[in-house]
Amino acid sequence: MITITPIRIREHYNIISSMMEALHVSEHEFFPKTAAWESIADSYMQHVITMQEDCDGACLLAYSDDTPAGFIFAYLEEADESRIEDYTGDTLYVSDGYVAQPFRRQGIYRLLNEELERMYIEQGIRRIVRYTLTNNHRMQQFLAAKDYEPVRLVYEKWLTQDGKNAIPIFPDKTTKK
Repeated sequence: MITITPIRIREHYNIISSMMEALHVSEHEFFPKTAAWESIADSYMQHVITMQEDCDGACLLAYSDDTPAGFIFAYLEEADESRIEDYTGDTLYVSDGYVAQPFRRQGIYRLLNEELERMYIEQGIRRIVRYTLTNNHRMQQFLAAKDYEPVRLVYEKWLTQDGKNAIPIFPDKTTKK
């Protein structure tokens, strides 16, 4: 039996941190430039705690019987005047979600997502924003099935591989070939 419980990340730190690490490993498989979890774990966990506490965030934890099986986390983005969309009001940003391998393909993520949306729709949210990697086709299919639409693509150009030695953008005209 699957149960979904709202939790405070601070009070369930070890469970969420462990699942965040597994999520991070999974994301690294999709995108090798993902930072090592060990190098960002403390700051990222502090970030999600802060977002939950300061930005009306919610973390839902799914249990299969008594075993943590997955989670979803979202928070309200601060409204500002920089938006270019013709939309006013709060925006819910779904920042993280994960279901452990033994519990996949059982509808757990769907249940987490539905409960999260229900909670915030009751609060008056009309817009939900999510990101996924371009090669995460299963998530893209899930989002499309839930009436999400791709709006923007983010293009990246890495100018340095190591954060130190920049790749020349303009060839040096004085260098002879």
